[in-house]
This record gives sequence, structure tokens and C-alpha cells, in this order.
Amino acid sequence: MSPTVRRLIMGLLLLAAVGFARLGVWQLGRLHERRAANVVTLAARNAPPVTLTPGLPRTDTLSQRRVVARGRYDPVNEIVLRGDVFQGVPGVRIVTPLLLDRNGPAVLVERGFLPAPDAVTVDARGSEEPGAVTVRGVALPMSAGGGEAIERGGATTWRRLDLPALRARLPYELLPIYIKQSPDSALPRFPRRMELPSMDEGPHLAYAVQWFLFAALAVGFAVLVVGRK
Repeated sequence: MSPTVRRLIMGLLLLAAVGFARLGVWQLGRLHERRAANVVTLAARNAPPVTLTPGLPRTDTLSQRRVVARGRYDPVNEIVLRGDVFQGVPGVRIVTPLLLDRNGPAVLVERGFLPAPDAVTVDARGSEEPGAVTVRGVALPMSAGGGEAIERGGATTWRRLDLPALRARLPYELLPIYIKQSPDSALPRFPRRMELPSMDEGPHLAYAVQWFLFAALAVGFAVLVVGRK
């Protein structure tokens, strides 16, 4: 190998090592952000529950707070979120508007999982909860776009909760949060209420170690193999 080619390869390897190291630093930054977000989320969930009432201001600030809501479900405008899986079983999630007053406003309640062979088509008969109900759970924000409503066989399913699109369809005011209802043995068996995902630090530390290892390997190869005469 000529000296020129050797220097070119060494330069490329060292440049790659710098890139790998920068990716490792980026993953460490993501890890720091994840830890900070977990602290905020944990503090919100440990705060006293908030009762949702028709005139409650700034409900958009209640993300990750435990909430209590009382009212009546509106099964006519029930929302089906397609493409879900639970323990390997395909299905959907049932989300039902809860009217806090006779004419609104309403808050969406993710009541839980129902199995469906194609993860789209579901028969929700028998899962109704008529009358006045009290819902306890965690308030979560809704996305602004990407709902992708699809109509098939006279039924509409959604990819995810889309606040602007749902507000355009529902005949009453809709709060900007939804409630992920907490499991309770007193509730009907189906839909199956789901626990919130556990908070963790994600894969960022492992990815950072991986990128730093790649950087070290690139430097080692450049010095010990390519640089050796």
C-alpha cells in the first residue's frame, strides 16, 4: 500500500471516528432529555388528582396529571383506533366521548382494548356503559394531525386521536386532552383497560456506548493496521 493511499484511508477512518463520537454525544444528550422529562412526568402523576368540570380553565396544562371526570358517555360518536396489539393479539382501542354536561363539553376517554382479527373491524356491542359514570385515569395530550380516518363497511376507524379533525366532527366542545382510564376490578372486563407504559430511560445509553465503541474501533484500525508500515 502506497503512503498516499495509507494516509487517505487513515483520514477517512479518523473522520468516521469523529462522526461516530458525535453520534454518541448526541445520544447522551437524548438520555439527559429523557431523564428530565421523566422527572416532570413523575411529579405530575404524583400530584393530587384534578376533577374535570365544564368550566375548568387551561385543561391543556393537565398532561400526565391524574384526573377524575363525571358524566355520561356518548356511544353514538365512539371512536375506534385501529392497528393495536396486546400480548400478540390484534385489536383496536375504544375511545368514547364523556359529556361533562348535557350539551358538553366532552372529554375523550380511552376505555381500553378490544380484540379484532384484522385490527380494524370490531363489534363493540356489549361494551356500552350507560348512565352516569365516574372515570379515573391520566390525562394525555392529543396530536394535531395524522389521524387518517378511514371508512369501511359504514364504520370509521382512526390511526390516532386527531384533535382538529375530531373537533370538526363532534357536535360539542372537545377538551384538548383525553383520559387513559386506569384499570379497576369494578369496571366491565371489556374493553380491557391498559396500564400506562412504564417510564424508563430508553435505549439512548446503549446507543451511546455503541457509537463510542465504533469510534474507538475506527481509530484503532487506523493506527494499528493502516498506519503500520
